[in-house]
Amino acid sequence: MKTMIAVPCMDQVPVPFMWSLLYLDKDPETSVVLESGSLVYDSRNNLLQKALNADVDRVMWFDSDMEFPTDTMMRLHKDLDEGYDIVSGLYFKRRPPHSPVILEECYLREENGLKYPTHKYYDDYPKDQIFEVAAFGFGCVMMKMDAVRHMVQEMGSMLFAPALGFGEDLSFCMRARESGLKLYCDSRVKCGHVGYHTFSEEDFKR
Repeated sequence: MKTMIAVPCMDQVPVPFMWSLLYLDKDPETSVVLESGSLVYDSRNNLLQKALNADVDRVMWFDSDMEFPTDTMMRLHKDLDEGYDIVSGLYFKRRPPHSPVILEECYLREENGLKYPTHKYYDDYPKDQIFEVAAFGFGCVMMKMDAVRHMVQEMGSMLFAPALGFGEDLSFCMRARESGLKLYCDSRVKCGHVGYHTFSEEDFKR
């Protein structure tokens, strides 16, 4: 099984991310591709196209400001082996109130002929289990490329193009749900969000 680790980044990446990547458990047919650029949605779309061209089976998305356990990929592979198509790990915003970057609601609300971005982050979430969500950030996400190819056939390859009022991550999630896919978070996969210090579940609890 061919897996591509896809990392959109700027010119430099934090040391905690590099240590996590170096010590990450992965199978031999795993490649690592970094895409440098100032527009994250362009980098994500370019990485997605590279995955399509390389005919990989799965893509493991990491943001370059993440810190993650060595068994992250193995756990998410197991989730996909059990039938899930797209699964995120659990991480938290760097700024207070340090909400988990998983959403209960994410859609464009129509009012008086206009569309407004509407979303709601989890205040509480199921602990140490896998559960369905409306959307998530792409700091730590594994996906089956067969599911994404289905999306590309329906919507084209610019799946990370920002929708009205949303960034590229949530825009992808809305398109995925529109195409019939379900999104999940595995809260057993706990990652840190690297800032002035590594923010984690403990910050959210405080």
